[in-house]
Amino acid sequence: MKVSRLLFLPLAAVLLASTLPGCLSLQSEEQKAEAAEKALLARHDELMAQMDQVYALRQQLQKTPGADTVAAGRHRRALVAANAGMLDWMHQYRKPADSVTVDRRLAYYAAQQQRIDSVGHLFRTSLDSARRLLEAAPSTSSPR
Repeated sequence: MKVSRLLFLPLAAVLLASTLPGCLSLQSEEQKAEAAEKALLARHDELMAQMDQVYALRQQLQKTPGADTVAAGRHRRALVAANAGMLDWMHQYRKPADSVTVDRRLAYYAAQQQRIDSVGHLFRTSLDSARRLLEAAPSTSSPR
């Protein structure tokens, strides 16, 4: 009897050890999904913090007297497009249910990260180009 118990313990330890990596990888995959979601939402928050700048620059472009009103209109439309891109992303984003497999959640978050990065590119380019145009515009206090 003692011999069978001695043989059983190492066998049980081997079985337990072989199942642990599976449990650990599930946890790490779940943690990857949580980290992907957090990174995605952090990028969203970062861009949302710039929405005031988008609005302010649109207003400045509307009011700035300058010779190139065509360029100002083009830059205003680019800022509107950046704003619309963010609103579109927010309206279509849906957090996957916890019952969805981790692989599918990771794929969803990766696709959403690409989309929000595209919105970020719109923000960056439209904000930068609008600022450059406003800096180059003649000020209202200069003599004519």
